[in-house]
Amino acid sequence: MIKALFVRSSVLFGVLLLAACAELPQIIQAGADAASQAGYNNQAQMVRGVKEVLELGSRRAADQLSEVGGYRDDPRYRIELPGDLQPIASRLRQFGLGGQLDRVEELMNEGAERAANEAKAIFIDAVRDMTVTDALGIIRGHDTAATEYFRRQTEERLRTRYEPIIKNSLQQTGFYDQYQSMLSVYKQIPLANKPNLDLEQHALDEALDALFQQVAVEERLIRQDPVGRGTAIIESVFGN
Repeated sequence: MIKALFVRSSVLFGVLLLAACAELPQIIQAGADAASQAGYNNQAQMVRGVKEVLELGSRRAADQLSEVGGYRDDPRYRIELPGDLQPIASRLRQFGLGGQLDRVEELMNEGAERAANEAKAIFIDAVRDMTVTDALGIIRGHDTAATEYFRRQTEERLRTRYEPIIKNSLQQTGFYDQYQSMLSVYKQIPLANKPNLDLEQHALDEALDALFQQVAVEERLIRQDPVGRGTAIIESVFGN
């Protein structure tokens, strides 16, 4: 009697277990759907996707501009003497200083190319500090929203890193020391609306503008082709 009861109980337990196993995928899916609706899973994936866009875009931009000729040979980003300085430069060329002026331009571009390498570590720090709110804002934003986030988070730190590199580059020519002496006198002249002739500041501004322009180019390319230019995670976030 007891043995028969045990057998029937075992059979009943087996039937219930099989039924539960048959419904297990549906149970798991229901749980996953509930978790997804509650914001779990998707948030982590979205943040990861945005971070990968930032990492890829910034690294590619920095790699391109840090190559020899990355600034100098690209008409979009080549750093030239400030426009306000051109009339003075034309006069200096008449006095045989054209070669020195060309050398100054060359050194501004070389300094920017060396400084571009410094951007990568700062960009990585900014990616690590990103919050879920930041990521959602980028996903819902326009095609350069990630670049604008980057600029807000990194520009001041990049200026600190870039400045001594560009200054050291410019100091390789004796003409630059003479120019700095002239500039110190020029700054003391009490004239209104004087143009800014500071080559260091000019080269720094131009170098950073070019860097973020190229990051924006890379971001657009990734958004347009998240599979070809990005990763599976990026495609899952931006593919639609």
